[in-house]
Amino acid sequence: MKKKEIKILLVDDEQDILEIVGYNLTQEGYQVTTASNGREAVAKAKKELPHLIIIDVMMPEMDGMEAVENIRKIPELSNVIITFLTARSEDYSQVAGFDAGADDYIAKPIKPKLLVSKVKALLRRLKDDEAKEDVLRVGTIEINREEYKIVMEDREIVLPRKEFELFYLLASKPGKVFKREEILDKVWGNEVVVGGRTIDVHIRKLREKIGEELFKTIKGVGYKLEV
Repeated sequence: MKKKEIKILLVDDEQDILEIVGYNLTQEGYQVTTASNGREAVAKAKKELPHLIIIDVMMPEMDGMEAVENIRKIPELSNVIITFLTARSEDYSQVAGFDAGADDYIAKPIKPKLLVSKVKALLRRLKDDEAKEDVLRVGTIEINREEYKIVMEDREIVLPRKEFELFYLLASKPGKVFKREEILDKVWGNEVVVGGRTIDVHIRKLREKIGEELFKTIKGVGYKLEV
């Protein structure tokens, strides 16, 4: 997919952020649409169907967390890449962001060039998605990339994009010992700076949602992480 075809929705209640970040992304060749609050973000996302949404947390009318939850409920946007761009960098805030359906969490302040690099890393997943199989089968487990869902013996599990991508990676090579660096590169992109704790949080959430038995079925890949 060419840059000029990629649509980015930038959401923030600070006009200078919209102007500075929007300018830098536009200069890179992306189509950029902006919104100044969560309610407007949901409406524009539904209309524009962006490939990437960069959204603040603290905003008027509807905050970023609620906006992301609403966006994820829109069928056409279930697979859109979403990252928070916010001054709130506490662990509990990041966990809440992932729970709401975000794929990544970028802390302010951040230099425009670094933000553009992170955006490029996030958007590489669009190319990766096109190259991957639509359906992966491991034993009785069926992993459908197109619908972002897992089916196991008539049990259907729907996961947020980041958790799904992590599980898909682990399930693609049952029994393989994955290094943390490899997981960060494949799932988050090697230009996105996140800590090992991020992987731990997502693994824990997968275990809670999917259950230990499912991990055992694919030879315990969820436990085999090399520090």
